[in-house]
Amino acid sequence: MKNVLITGASGFIGGFLVEEGLKRGFNVFAGIRRTSSREYLKDPRIRFVEFDFADRSKIVQTLEECKKTNFRFDFIIHNAGVTKAKKKEDFYNVNCRNTRNFIEALLQTNMVPEKFIFISSLAAYGPGNPVTDEPVKLSDQPKPIELYGKSKLEAEQYISNLTGFPWLIIRPTGVYGPKEKDYFVFFKTINRGLEPYIGFKKQTLTFIYVRDLVRLIFDTLATPYVRKAYFVTDGREYGSEEFATITKQVLGKKTLRLTVPLPIVKCIAITGEFITGLWGGVPTLNTDKYNVLRSTNWRCEVVPLQQDFGFKAEYDLEKGVQEAIEWYKKEHWL
Repeated sequence: MKNVLITGASGFIGGFLVEEGLKRGFNVFAGIRRTSSREYLKDPRIRFVEFDFADRSKIVQTLEECKKTNFRFDFIIHNAGVTKAKKKEDFYNVNCRNTRNFIEALLQTNMVPEKFIFISSLAAYGPGNPVTDEPVKLSDQPKPIELYGKSKLEAEQYISNLTGFPWLIIRPTGVYGPKEKDYFVFFKTINRGLEPYIGFKKQTLTFIYVRDLVRLIFDTLATPYVRKAYFVTDGREYGSEEFATITKQVLGKKTLRLTVPLPIVKCIAITGEFITGLWGGVPTLNTDKYNVLRSTNWRCEVVPLQQDFGFKAEYDLEKGVQEAIEWYKKEHWL
């Protein structure tokens, strides 16, 4: 059996990657921090490897210990990262610097895998042109609009400049599903009978259900493709009202529609960021999130993905929201 190391295994996407790896018969190594929760990593087949990605020497030590026990990783899915951070510099430190530390340690210890999958984001390229409504293309110049996207782009640039390193970059759009917490806020708001909109311009949104994403990622391992990058969506496009309509239907709710002008939203974001920052918190609505919410075009090209991997999503938004909300209800989140 092939060995796969999944970093960030305790997170939302990471847990599903672990599940998919076990289902496909891999020896799954869950890369976690010493303080990481193992709440959703209960399967006895999971082998844990503790990493401190902030310290390259400690990564080297961990990898050397793996070598002593004759464990080498055939594949690495580097999913560790942050989408929110208490300090702005943490985005760079975790998403970019730690990635560089990890790869340098792999090179130093001669532990380079057959394929290294870097989980990036559409945020690394930013939204599409709001005037022409053209989708973001692989050939476009990246224009991230938030710190998270900028840090992912910087990590991508480091990786893509490596000579001979077998990388593959995956850039999913909005990922949703059980255990995810950001879209859950929207579901919870709809469940309370409120239907909020930011500004008066309609958005074009794209999504990928987490089970489709992890299935694709494992499919890429069996292909010869390396040193390429792909955007990942379910292949469909949705209006913001369509997302709300589907959620209302699944929850069986009627709502009060609220449209908040952009200037007010921006003031709320700045104020909330300042106040929660005093206690070291991170508000759900901050200035970075505002930049995302006011962008109207989140289309991106998926033809290269479909051509190289024959990818076809099993979940459209309706099916995905249905399954996610069933989980939230079962676990008493809703």
